Amino acid sequence: MTTSQDATSAPSPELAPAFDLRRLLRDNIRDYGMFIALGVIWLIFTFTTDGLFVSGRNLVNLVNQAGFIIVIAVGMTLVIVIRHIDLSVGFLAGFLGAVAAIAMTQWGLPVWVVIPMTLIFGILTGLLTSFLVAYVGIPAFVATLAGWLGYRGALGLVTRATGTIVIPNATFNALGGGFVPDIPGLTFLPERHKVTLLLGLIAIILFVVSSIRTRRNTGPQVDSLSTPLFVLKLVVISVAIAAIAWAFAGYQGLSWTAVIVLIVVLFYDFVTRKTVLGRHIYAVGGNPEAAELSGISVARITHVVFASMGMLAALSGILYSARLRSATTTGPLLLELDAIAAAFVGGASTSGGVGTVFGSLVGALVMISLTSGMNLMGIDNSVQYIVRAIVLVLAVVFDVVTRKTAK
Repeated sequence: MTTSQDATSAPSPELAPAFDLRRLLRDNIRDYGMFIALGVIWLIFTFTTDGLFVSGRNLVNLVNQAGFIIVIAVGMTLVIVIRHIDLSVGFLAGFLGAVAAIAMTQWGLPVWVVIPMTLIFGILTGLLTSFLVAYVGIPAFVATLAGWLGYRGALGLVTRATGTIVIPNATFNALGGGFVPDIPGLTFLPERHKVTLLLGLIAIILFVVSSIRTRRNTGPQVDSLSTPLFVLKLVVISVAIAAIAWAFAGYQGLSWTAVIVLIVVLFYDFVTRKTVLGRHIYAVGGNPEAAELSGISVARITHVVFASMGMLAALSGILYSARLRSATTTGPLLLELDAIAAAFVGGASTSGGVGTVFGSLVGALVMISLTSGMNLMGIDNSVQYIVRAIVLVLAVVFDVVTRKTAK
């Protein structure tokens, strides 16, 4: 029997979704904040550029420009999660990109040998850093600052004789500027890239099926979303995927850079969320002493994370050199700062233990979207740096405030 007090205190069915939405935003503001910010930034630039910002051409260029930053931001997020920092990755990426160029142009090695060789070099450099940090006891800031200086010098040495090294290999260059080929002979929607549309449809189906299966396995009691909001989430994200796929298909389709970025993001998201290694990484970041006492080797996790960082720096250098079709004497300047900014804007905590792979993706897109949008608006480069600085500070302030609120 329902008492009058129960009937009075229960929200009406019409108001329940609104209360649920407010509670959801309050409880998950840390996770959803940057997604909301990215959406707002895209809306603002869409109106201020008369739709040019969300044109297929600009979105494809945006992803290609952000690709090597996203790759390295994923690795940087994990480094920050375990309470370290890596300042060496910018010039390391430039140096390894130059090594790849030299291997093809001067050593005559085929591209299928050069790419894995470069990635292995990146892993070895990461292990060198982790050795200095985990066993010698040098703070990561100092160890990687030494790496920043050393790799900058190494880049200058390997490019001294020839200067900029032009890369003529079409297969290698396609990684930075090529596109997935379309299905030939189809007359349906001739102005659209069919493979991109098909991949977008597959992505929507996989997302919906995965979300429903996860909710069914965990139960709606565990999920913080009510059924109407869960359906709304599926619809909104599916529409967003469809719109992006449609825009990409209207230009040249999905680029190989985008494919590589998706593979990296999905793989690292799976590792961090679904594996024992991922749980150990966050345990070390949350409390290294407690993790060690519980049987987790902090040194081993440090090796894994920095080796991964080195490999992703090598991949970033490959994408950067492939996009420019050359290796330059300066490399991707300030790439390490872009990666650190993307990680923090994407929700990584300055105190460690917090940060997600998709957060680093969103953080990188936020920063590159600001640059792209302001370029389209003709805003001075100096003003752009100030705006990006303000966004970074606001992201860190947001992190501090939400942590205090959670406590």
